[in-house]
Amino acid sequence: MYVPPMYRATHDEWPRAIVRDYPLATLVTNGPRTPLATHLPVVRPPGAPEDGDLVGATLWGHLNRANEHWRALADRPAAVLIFTGPNSYITPATYLTSPAAPTWDFVSVHLHGRVEPLDSREESLDVVKQTAEVFEAAFGDGWAAESSHEYFGRIVGDVGAFRFHVESVDSMFKLSQEKPPEVQARIMASLGEAGRGTALELCRIMRLHGLGRDEVEGT
Repeated sequence: MYVPPMYRATHDEWPRAIVRDYPLATLVTNGPRTPLATHLPVVRPPGAPEDGDLVGATLWGHLNRANEHWRALADRPAAVLIFTGPNSYITPATYLTSPAAPTWDFVSVHLHGRVEPLDSREESLDVVKQTAEVFEAAFGDGWAAESSHEYFGRIVGDVGAFRFHVESVDSMFKLSQEKPPEVQARIMASLGEAGRGTALELCRIMRLHGLGRDEVEGT
């Protein structure tokens, strides 16, 4: 992924937060004719520190064994996990200048590494349990996964679980950094009023990264 210098993450926490908060990744590997791509959930294994480096980390994921992509993982191929954060159209109306061109701001994190498929039923079951528990704690409503562990055991034979060993990280935080603070502040206000898509989340990330701060402090 090409990342212009102004859009590069300046803190390790930025890409870590996207991997944690937007865990539906796209696994991409080479295929016989075109690249193979599968959308799947990814979590850190139990005991892994939330603030640990992504480079050198191991992540857990799973997909359906009926998927041809699972068979392509047998040789432990090089792969990319793509995490897509919030994104939104940016209208030139916020620039108050003419001529102007619209753009699309977004956040994306690419993890490059190797896939290690898990053939053990017990290891695959651990991945399924951990995925359910992590996501219920982060996004759920108090559902107790333990009551369904027996059911997990019955369906795990159809699950292709794997470890992903992270070797490098590319991340792009395109947040209108090239604009002056007063324009950034207007963009954030527009995103905050949009009330649709991931515009509100994009606004939150811009605020967390200090954009528009000079304008806010000067008012």
